[in-house]
Amino acid sequence: MPHSSSSVLPVGRYAYDAVDKNFLKERVAQFKDQVARRVSGALTEEEFKPLRLMNGLYLQLHAYMLRVAVPYGVLSASQLRTLAYIAKRYDRGYGHFTTRQNIQFNWIKLEETPEILDLLAETEMHAIQTSGNCIRNVTADQFAGAAADEVLDPRIYAEILRQWSTLHPEFTFLPRKFKIAISGSPKDRVAARFHDIGLMARQGEHGRPVFEVYVGGGLGRTPVVGSKLRDDLPEEDLIAYLEAILRVYNAFGRRDNIYKARIKILVQALGVDKFLEHVNAEFAAMDRAKYRLPDTLVEAIRARFGQPAFEPAGDAAQQLAQHRLADSAFSRWVDTNTHPHKQPGYIAVTVSCKPAGGIPGDVTSEQMTVLADLADTFSFGELRVTHLQNVVLGHVRQDKLYQVWQTLEQNGLGTANIGFITDIIACPGLDYCALANARSIPIAQKLSERFASATLQKEIGALRLNISGCINACGHHHAGHIGILGVDKRGQEAFQITLGGASDQDVVSIGQILGSALSEDETVDAVARIVDVYLARREPGEQFIQTCRRLGTAPFKDAAYAIA
Repeated sequence: MPHSSSSVLPVGRYAYDAVDKNFLKERVAQFKDQVARRVSGALTEEEFKPLRLMNGLYLQLHAYMLRVAVPYGVLSASQLRTLAYIAKRYDRGYGHFTTRQNIQFNWIKLEETPEILDLLAETEMHAIQTSGNCIRNVTADQFAGAAADEVLDPRIYAEILRQWSTLHPEFTFLPRKFKIAISGSPKDRVAARFHDIGLMARQGEHGRPVFEVYVGGGLGRTPVVGSKLRDDLPEEDLIAYLEAILRVYNAFGRRDNIYKARIKILVQALGVDKFLEHVNAEFAAMDRAKYRLPDTLVEAIRARFGQPAFEPAGDAAQQLAQHRLADSAFSRWVDTNTHPHKQPGYIAVTVSCKPAGGIPGDVTSEQMTVLADLADTFSFGELRVTHLQNVVLGHVRQDKLYQVWQTLEQNGLGTANIGFITDIIACPGLDYCALANARSIPIAQKLSERFASATLQKEIGALRLNISGCINACGHHHAGHIGILGVDKRGQEAFQITLGGASDQDVVSIGQILGSALSEDETVDAVARIVDVYLARREPGEQFIQTCRRLGTAPFKDAAYAIA
């Protein structure tokens, strides 16, 4: 059985108070009654659907899928053990980490869902607002509180937004789902400009952080790069300004056509200037004192986050250097899977959930337990889920890194590929999803095997490969340097290739379709030929996306569709 939460403040994660805990208990009891009425036939599926979606429960191709919220991607070790137990007891022994930093269980029985929600509530977790036309899980930088380039800790503000948005009476039934991301540094590690609202922190005047605000970004059927509304939003106006944006969307967003209901369509229809006029008018008419975010409230929220008890650096860096000299495989992994930490003697570790031939984002219950144990032993009992479907141990002492890597290696979690071509983003696709046109998993497995060579991956360098099983773009294919979209081609699964997308560059871009759809194996070969063009024609020091932008799509298209 999983461990229950303790009274000690969890490091890196907001500690629930009695109000939070009572709310979850009441919500579980309410849903238990709804499930009982559905099972008895008192509720039809049509009547039950909006109720289950409000609790993160989907009906997919073969079974129910439960999407569990991981607010701003942060998990405690005890929470991950609970998820491991759920995977083993109620699913088929694994969970799937998503691009919203959540986790999905794909083989859930309806009758057992209240039991699962009870277990989640005991460890301060839930599935509320992981579905439906509401404000979904607010995502944040996976290196929050650790990154050397951080201006502010985005988890604090993501928690404030979580509290503001949960069951907000005006925004529970929006025209369509709504996604917010927040980066605590000027470096975009959250794909801010592909969100309904994206927030990027930067240093403002007088040393006080401010937010750049992007609105109307998104992927799916109509991919759009978000437009900047403000570049100087002060902390105290954060809630007021976001509420003004949501009010405009709620008032003017279309409800007659699901394909035109997202805020990105409204911004495009009105024009950015007109949309901004409406937002500014709403913002000016608000009672700003009522919505003001005072320092005292921010600090009160911050105080409910436990802080790591860092040790002096000592000779940690020197010991890491010695371990690297002694083991070249470990050294390669350090190069790819670690990130600089602001605390001397520490480092942040990204654990790849994408082994060669594996399913991107899938982690077994045994692996979850291993990660929880590593977090307890080496990272203050705290982990993060990334929007790239990996897991981060945020605070590892450099002299302990070799031990961490050895354990990861022994448990199938030591792949050294972060940022490389096999660090693939993929949705579950037609293996699970009723909306998909094609399977994402098999082609992801074939591509990761095709490029499994560590030497080849290093030679290729930074390359983002994303796969979606349908136009809804849950795999963010438009944002991939190379994107793959599953389509239905005369009743057969086929795949379109897009080229030149980017979500974390100075210039954010949407991938362009190269040509007609290909079969699965043809697509794998086409990607290999595209990479060959890059390797042959790149300039010294040039990354894949830079070569694409310099050459344009023509030479890559010629290669992709070349007859063998």
